Amino acid sequence: MPSLVDMIAKDPVRPLVLLDCVDLIEAQVKQKGFVIKSAYATIKAIKKRFIPEVVDSMLDEWLGKIQPHYEKWLAQKTSTFSDYMIARGEDVAEDLLSVTDGRAERSSHTTAKKMYGRMRDGAKRNVVEAIPALGKMIEKHLAAAPAPAPQKPAATV
Repeated sequence: MPSLVDMIAKDPVRPLVLLDCVDLIEAQVKQKGFVIKSAYATIKAIKKRFIPEVVDSMLDEWLGKIQPHYEKWLAQKTSTFSDYMIARGEDVAEDLLSVTDGRAERSSHTTAKKMYGRMRDGAKRNVVEAIPALGKMIEKHLAAAPAPAPQKPAATV
């Protein structure tokens, strides 16, 4: 079975997924309070491509964390993938945040590490809130993804 990375994080689909991820982040930020909105605006003002670049650099890892959920869903298919993810929102959020946790841990920027640590609990709530839109976005791209190439049978000797 092809992985989520193989299906939706490779060209020609990847740029569309990246755009949708950035749109999803921006839609979530619009629903937040002044502090998050102003921090996001500041980041964009300092470096316009920062958010798309971060999403691009982390997309494969995030999809890798979603992969086990996708495989469990495929085995059951009693609901949509989005509904499956929503029902497991806390776990999915922890899995996704484990990617940023790792990045923060490896960072040499002490101040950034401390800020991330203070914001981590709020980040989890924000990720849980974004899971319905994330699930729908993944479903949309899976439906539009090119069919995987048939595997060649193993050569016999």
